Amino acid sequence: MQKYLRASMSAAAALALVCSGMIPVARSQDPAAKNKKPAPAKAAASNGAPTSSANEATNASSQPPIGYRVGVDDELMISVWHEPEFSQVVVVRPDGMITLPLLNDIKIVGLSTEELKALLTEKLKTLVNDPQVTIVVKAIKSLKVFLVGSVAKQGMFPLSSGLTVLELLAQGGGLGPFAKSGSIYILRNVDGRQVRIGFNYKKALQGKGDNPALRSGDMVVVP
Repeated sequence: MQKYLRASMSAAAALALVCSGMIPVARSQDPAAKNKKPAPAKAAASNGAPTSSANEATNASSQPPIGYRVGVDDELMISVWHEPEFSQVVVVRPDGMITLPLLNDIKIVGLSTEELKALLTEKLKTLVNDPQVTIVVKAIKSLKVFLVGSVAKQGMFPLSSGLTVLELLAQGGGLGPFAKSGSIYILRNVDGRQVRIGFNYKKALQGKGDNPALRSGDMVVVP
């Protein structure tokens, strides 16, 4: 009887210790969970590398239109490798010139970026050993087109690469209530003379007619 009482008291004491947390209870572990490894993080997220679309957007923003030549008010970034005193942002003055340290005034209007690079490289050879010149077009303000006539907003507009007649009309707020959409035309200077180019507004809207890209100096007239 005494042995039975002692065993009962020992079992009750052990149960009390387990309930109080003083004796941990072993738990079974899922073998699959034990062998499971955490999934590796994506490389692009871990190294912070820019996506290809971001790179393409950056490259596209620095490319001037095909056939671009430097004009008045254009903003250029001139970089000379390891020569910070010659590296700076310049704006082409109304006289078509820019000023660089030790090189003074340089006429650059009408040059392509490659021609400008060659010109500056040649001039810097007397001051820098093997100059490495880079030209970046930051802003083109010399290329302009004009919109006049029966539109919401007449005036001068900057010419972005590939700007079409319909896009210019949209920038001008669209046609006025009394506009003659069948009589719209473009005035363009060709070899020193002004040429009139017809434009079929309704067909262009329907995708059945030409929607030509504009050139610098073009004037779109809406009667």
